[in-house]
Amino acid sequence: MSIQELYRLYNSSTGICTDTRKIIKGCIFFALRGPNFNANSFVKQAIEQGAIAAVIDEENFNIEGKTILVNDVLNTLQELAKHHRRQFNCPVIAITGSNGKTTTKELVYAVLSLAFKTFCTQGNLNNHIGVPLTLLSIPPNAEMVVIELGANHLNENKFLCEIAEPDFGVITNNGKDHLEGYGSIEGVRKGNGEVYEFLKSNNSTAFVSAYQEDLIEYSKSMKRIIYGNHLSACVKAEFLNSFPYLKVKLEFNDGELFEAQTQLVGKYNIENILAAAAIGYQFKVPKEKIKKAIENYKPANNRSQQQLKDGNSFILDAYNANPSSMKLALENFAEFPVTNKIVVLGDMAELGQYSATEHELILKQLSTIPLKEIWLVGKEFSDAVKKIEPSARIHIFSNTDELKIHYKQQKFSGYYFLLKGSRINKLEKMLE
Repeated sequence: MSIQELYRLYNSSTGICTDTRKIIKGCIFFALRGPNFNANSFVKQAIEQGAIAAVIDEENFNIEGKTILVNDVLNTLQELAKHHRRQFNCPVIAITGSNGKTTTKELVYAVLSLAFKTFCTQGNLNNHIGVPLTLLSIPPNAEMVVIELGANHLNENKFLCEIAEPDFGVITNNGKDHLEGYGSIEGVRKGNGEVYEFLKSNNSTAFVSAYQEDLIEYSKSMKRIIYGNHLSACVKAEFLNSFPYLKVKLEFNDGELFEAQTQLVGKYNIENILAAAAIGYQFKVPKEKIKKAIENYKPANNRSQQQLKDGNSFILDAYNANPSSMKLALENFAEFPVTNKIVVLGDMAELGQYSATEHELILKQLSTIPLKEIWLVGKEFSDAVKKIEPSARIHIFSNTDELKIHYKQQKFSGYYFLLKGSRINKLEKMLE
C-alpha cells in the first residue's frame, strides 16, 4: 500500500493509536517495536477493541483484510506524518533548545490561540515517535501549528525537521543537557543548530534571543527576528520583580509597551515570555491579547509551579533538570527575600563522563547560598557529597520515598522549598 493510499484510509479513520490501552474505535493501530516490546503481537487485540486496521512489519501477525504489511512500521508512521503536514499551508513553528522549550511552546500557544485556531504539541510528544503522532493530530482547521522538538543526540533535530518541515524556528538556548548523547557542549550547540540549518536551507526564519550570544552569532547569515536586549529587537523586556512571581515590562519596536504580572516563577522565564511576545507580534496578535495570554498562563506538569502545602511554599520545577537549568533555578531561589529556605535536588541524568564534575559544581554553588538545609536525592549527589567537608545542613536520600518520609517527620511550617531534579527522581512524589 502506498503512502497516498494509507493516507486515504487515515482520513476515513478516527486517528492513529500505538497503544492497545488507548484504542479509539475506528482508529488505525501502528504496531511499533522497541528494545523491550513488539506491538505486532498486540494486533489481534487492537482489532478486537475497534481498530479498523493495523500497520505491521512482521508477516506472521497478518489478519486478512485487517492488516497492512510494511517494511518498517515506525518509518511508515513518519512518512505518513510528513505527508499529512504537507497538506497544510499555515505557519509551522518548531521550538527546541536545552532549557525552557516546553514553557516557551506553551506560552507561544497561549498567545497565538487568542487570535488563531492554534494546535501545539501535547505533553512530551517531541521525539522521533512523538513528533509524527503530533503532526498526525493536526486538525483540518488549524491556522497555526507549534511543534516542540526534543533531541538527545546529533542528527535527531535534523531528522525531526525533515518530518515537520517548519517555516519558523526557535532555539531557546544551548546548555549542558544530554551531554551523554551529544558528547560535549559543542555537540549540544551543533545538535540544536540543526534547526537553524534546516531553516537556512529553506530560506525560512528563526526567532533568536539576544541573551544568547552564540545563537546571535550562529544566526547572522540567515533570516531572523531578534528579541531581547538588542538594537534590532522587535521586543525588549525590563525585569521588574521575581517574588513571588515574575513581573516584566515589555516594549515593542513600534513604541507600545505594557507590564505583565505573570504566574511564572523565575527570572529565567523572561526569555520564554519574550519569544512568545515576538512570535505574537510577528503574526499581528493585538498587544492586549499578548498581555492577556502571558498573564493568564499558569504552568503545569511540575514546571516552574508554585504550590502551598502544610503551611509551606514549594517551587516545583521537577519535571527535568540539567546543570544549566539547575544553576539558574538555584540563582533565582537565592534571591528570594525569605529566611527559611530548603533546596531539594535530585540527580541530573544523561551526563555521561561529565556527571561527577557537574554534580560537584552544583554543590559548590549551594555552599554560597544561605539555606537552612540541603536535601539531595540519588547516587550521583551522594558520591559528590563524599568529596566535600561534612555539613549538618546536608541530608542524603537514596530515593524520593525516603525523602517523603523524612519531610513528613519534620513538621515544617513557614518554609520555602525548591524541588529540582531529572525525571528519574520524580521529586513531586514528596508532596503526594
